[in-house]
This record gives sequence, structure tokens and C-alpha cells, in this order.
Amino acid sequence: MAWMRRRRPGRPRRRTGGAPAKEGPTPRTAPGRRGLVLAQVLVLALFAALGVRLWYLQVPMGEHFARLAEATHTEELVVPATRGLILDQAGRPLVRNRTALVVSADWHALQALPDQGAEVLERVAEVVGEPADTIKKRTRLCGPEVSRPCWPGSPYQPVTLADDVDPRAALQIMERSEDFPAVSAQHLAVRDYPNGELASQALGYLQPVTQEELEAREELRKQYSGVDQVGRDGLEATYDAELRGTAGVRTLAVNNRGEVTGVVGEQAPEPGMHLVSTIDQRVQKTVEDALRRGIDRARGAGHPASTAAGVVMDVRTGGIVASASLPSYDPSVWQGGIDQKTFEELLSEKAGSPLTSRVMQGQYPPASTFKVSSLAAGVKGGQPLRGTYSCPSSISVGNRSFENYEGSAHGALSLHRAIVVSCNTVFYQMAYDEWRQDERKKKPDDVFARTAEDFGFGQATGVDLPHEAAGRIPTREWKRELWEATKDESCKRGKEGYPGVAEEDPGRAAYLKRVAKENCTDGYRWRAGDAVNFSIGQGDVLVTPLQLVRAYAAVANGGTLWEPRVGKALVSADGGTVKRIEPEKAGELDVPPQVLTYIQKAVTQVPKEGTARGAFGGFPQDEVSIAGKTGSGSALNSDSTAWFASYAPADDPRLAVVVVVPKGGTGGETAAPIVREIYEGIYGFTREGGEKGEGGSDKSVKGGEPDLTGGEPTEELPEVRSDGTIGLAAGE
Repeated sequence: MAWMRRRRPGRPRRRTGGAPAKEGPTPRTAPGRRGLVLAQVLVLALFAALGVRLWYLQVPMGEHFARLAEATHTEELVVPATRGLILDQAGRPLVRNRTALVVSADWHALQALPDQGAEVLERVAEVVGEPADTIKKRTRLCGPEVSRPCWPGSPYQPVTLADDVDPRAALQIMERSEDFPAVSAQHLAVRDYPNGELASQALGYLQPVTQEELEAREELRKQYSGVDQVGRDGLEATYDAELRGTAGVRTLAVNNRGEVTGVVGEQAPEPGMHLVSTIDQRVQKTVEDALRRGIDRARGAGHPASTAAGVVMDVRTGGIVASASLPSYDPSVWQGGIDQKTFEELLSEKAGSPLTSRVMQGQYPPASTFKVSSLAAGVKGGQPLRGTYSCPSSISVGNRSFENYEGSAHGALSLHRAIVVSCNTVFYQMAYDEWRQDERKKKPDDVFARTAEDFGFGQATGVDLPHEAAGRIPTREWKRELWEATKDESCKRGKEGYPGVAEEDPGRAAYLKRVAKENCTDGYRWRAGDAVNFSIGQGDVLVTPLQLVRAYAAVANGGTLWEPRVGKALVSADGGTVKRIEPEKAGELDVPPQVLTYIQKAVTQVPKEGTARGAFGGFPQDEVSIAGKTGSGSALNSDSTAWFASYAPADDPRLAVVVVVPKGGTGGETAAPIVREIYEGIYGFTREGGEKGEGGSDKSVKGGEPDLTGGEPTEELPEVRSDGTIGLAAGE
């Protein structure tokens, strides 16, 4: 291996057997050295080429490959859950699901067609009977600059073109698939209303999720599929999350052309829970039928009544057994999207605003039904509970005369009798006396207003339904705020008057001008006239039927104000999970027990010998004693608002019933007969010689099927079986 040795630099190599070598230039590099250099050069060249290639892929071609990477991925598809049913208290369906034929399209397949599907969409429109322009707009993907109709879901979800399609139309599409590329017909679950208009405002309806909701609500973004909808009103809105259930997720493999190449994974949806409501379907129907007949009778008597409301409450729990508002509407109008004309009719005052629930959104002067609060207020303010009071035909307050109904006078009487015969002047005088005392105090007691608020008036009840109105209890503070808001207009009218009114009624125009001038200067003051009107539920006092029925339920049950509830329980689709919706107390009446007992005895006599005796003549009070109070809310140049507020049985209260008929006349004439019909249905009474509430004599007798077994709501829940079937609650 001598050839591998290296020679020391500058030292001549020895020769053997010859002369010494001569000094000369250094010899050339050996072949091994050249190979090493070449290898180094090759490595450097390869690194340079790789760097150039990486630069090329990342910079000039970066955007191209980013698009390819984005196009080849997995897509999560939300699979909607089956929405839970809404049942009545016994298990009868109020809202259920049915299968409907839905025509839909594959968005990507449509886009791949030469004309982006325009021709096939026109054929679809012709088959399903809808305008082609509407069908085409439904295929547009929703966005900030795209108005509805458009598709709010994923482009990987079938895009709904038309729902609830006639089977013959769907069959054409399925059998002629070559004429309808990218289009299919499938069965989907949609809401069904087996009772038509019954309880429609309380039940609510569904509508598609808006883009704004998707942006604002994370839980919707995660679960929304584009097919399912959300509750927009009533129980559907309040219990939307529970009814909607939990959506499933199907993970799809998608290639760079947008084609689904397979299913990577799937998580099944969890069905929504069934909502058992406190509503009883039979009582609800009885109330609505009685209201319709009551409106017809009022119109027959010359009153322009066209709307009405009735509510039945369980006095022990606050559960709403029936909530009826007329006119009503069929919630199925929302299926498949509502047209503008129908939507405007639902809100139209001329049509009676069918979308409005008058039970909790209607606000009216309560008239004499309010006297249960005023009696308690008068006693709290110092009036003797068992004193004797004068009931003249009218009293003078300032320069105005305040009269009894039809100018009647009843002489000396008790507060008990003042309730029974509904003597206004007794309550006028109590309120006037209290007002004069407050005027001398730096801090007025305002006992009538405070007692009314204690009864739950002037504030929302907390019912588990959306859009509840608060009513109004006018106070000194409210009066000042109103004056500040209207002062300029009052001053203007005080100077200019009402020229338009003067042409038709000069006397009324002069009165309005005088009032405007007075309001301009001191409209902020709480006057004596305000106080006396307040005492009989007139003037600026407004209540809802729901507030009034809760107040009478509190009188009946000994003083407990409940938060009204329409939800009773949530039950899973297989019956394995049950969540009771427990009653909640809202407060207690600040009324001494002896005063409450006094009020109870007084209202018990109203249907027997007072202002409602005509309506309840022939009713078996010995079997079911009714307690209640009439009310006739007067309005300028309009018929009275008829009220009857009640509870029964008077000796063992279970249910409170309130009815209001705007422009229907007096409470005894119009509202009380409707309430009688409701009690007849609940307890199974019929009129001799005719059906309940229709014809026959005035005598009510046992003989019909009661709406409520034993005259009270059941505490039991319906049986939801593991196979999904539902059995009625025990005893039904």
C-alpha cells in the first residue's frame, strides 16, 4: 500500500541504483482528486436545481396548487334531525310531522350543464306549476348581495326547488330522469297541523334560517343543513332547541371537480324531544267555537264585533289549558314559503290581524273586571271593608260628572253589593278621596296604582311564549313622560284646533281643542279625573286577557300569582328521558286574607244575582258554582269592549276563564254567555232541547262528554313508547 503514502512537500524522492533526481515542477492532480471535485460540483448543482424547483412551485405555481389543495378535501354535511311533536296535555297531537315530496337539485351538477341548468329548471317549473324565475332564484347561493329566494345551505346539500309537490308531478321527474339531469324528488318530513287553525297563535310556525341568524348564532351554523327550519313564533320558537334535536354529520370525500367520491364517516342525528303542552285540545276547540258563536250573536245584536279572545288557566299551577284568539289562521300557509299577499293579510287590521295572539298581545281597558284590585286598594287606603257606601247615579269631580252605567242608582250598600251590581260611583268616590289625600302629601301613596301592579298588571307575566305585551298601569311618572313626549303637539292643537274634525262635528272639535290647551300647560299633572277613571279600569289603563286571567286565578287560589306556562314536559322520542317543566311562582298578592275572602264571596254572587245573572240563568250553580265579574270597557265613538273574568268551582277553584270581545257590547250581554258555554263544555253540560251553546232552553243539564275528566287538567303525562308510538295519559 505504498502508493497511498503521501510525500512530504518539497522533499525530493530518493532513487535507488541511479543518480539523484533533479528538482522540477509539481506533477498533475491524481485521478481520485478529480472525482471528488466532480462529485462536489454535482451535489451543488442538484441543490441549486432543487431550490429553483421549490421556488417555482411555491411562487409562480403556489396559487394553482393552493386551489387544487382546496378542491380536494372532505366536506362535512349536516344531516337534520327529525323535529319533535307538540302534544296536548293528554297526548293528542297538536303539531306532528308528515312526509312530503320535495324536488331538489344537485348544485354542482347543475353548474356543470352547458346552460348551468336553465333549461332543466324551466322544465321543473312547468311540472310543479311554479314560475320558472322563482325556481331559478332558489338555486342561487345566498350571500350579502343575493336577495331571497336563494339557497342558504351548503352547495353539497340537495337544493330545494319545490316542496309538498303533487305525487304525479314528482313521478314525472323520477320516471323521466333523462329530461331532468341533476334533479331528483325525495320524501322529507314537514310540519302537519291535524286540527287546522286550532291554537295556531300559541303553536307558532317554522321558517328558514336567515343569513343574519347563521352569522350571529354559532349553534345554528354547526347544525343547519339548509333543509331544516327554526321556530318563528309560539311554542315552536320558545322550545326550538329542544324540538329541533341534534343534527348528525356525514363526512364526504370530494375530488377537485366537486364530485363526491365516497363517505368517510357518519354520525347519526338525534331526534328532537316531544313537547307535551298544558293545552287541552278539546277545551281549546270548545273555547274557539264559543267565541265564534259569541261574535255572531254580537253582530246580530248590532255590534261591529269581529275579533275575540279567550283563555283558560289552571289556578293551581298557572298552566294554560286553552288560548284562543279570533280570527285565526292555518299555520300550513307557511309551508313552502309564504307569498307577500298572504303575509300582509296575516298582519292586516282589516282582516283582524290573524297572526296576533290577542290573549297576550291584545291590550284593552279592563273596565269593571278591574274592581277586584280597586276594592283591595280602597281598603288598603283606609276605607272600611264592612262599611256602608252611597251609590248615587253620578258624582261630580271638578267640573265633570262621572256616572254609573246607564245612570242607575242603588242607594246605600256594602262593598260586597257594589261588586255584585257593579256600582261605579262607589269606586269613583274611594279613588277621589284617596287622590285628595295624596295631593296634600309630598310623596303620594298612589295606593290604587301600587295595588294594581301587585295584582300583576302593567308588566309581562313571564309566559313561555314570545312577544308578550306588558299592558299599562298609568302613574304620575308615566303621565309626565307622556306630557313631555306630546307637549308640542298639544300646544299646536290648543292654538289651531282640529279643522278636519270641526267640519263633521264642531262640538267634538271644540272639546278636543279645550283638552289640548289644558294638556299643553299642565298635562303632566295626575288629575282627579285620572284617578276616578283608573278605579274602574278605564282611562289609560290597559291589560291583556292573560294578565286578567292570572289575577283572577290568584284571587281563586288564595293569593298566588303564577308565571303562566304552556309547556308541561319534554319527552325524548323513545320515551326514555322525561323533563318536567315545573310551575313557577311569580309572587303573592299583598292582600290580607279577610279582604281576599270578602272579594271571593262577592264575585261568587255576580253570576247568581248580579250583572251576569241573565247569562247564567238555568246553569246548575248547585253542581258547579261560577264566580266572576263583568266588564264593559267604553271607548269614544265605539262600541264597548265586553269582558267576563271568572273561576270555577267557586268553592274549590280549579280553572279560571276570561273572555274579551272588542266592540262586542256589554260584558253581561256578550262575554258572559261565551264563558258559560266554555264551562258547559268543560263539565259536560248541554242545553235542554239543543247542543251545548246552540239553541234549546236556558237550562243546562248533564248529558254531554266533558272536555276534562273530573273538570280539571290531568297531572299525568302521555306514554311515549320506545317504538315512537304515543298513548294517552292515564284517565283520558
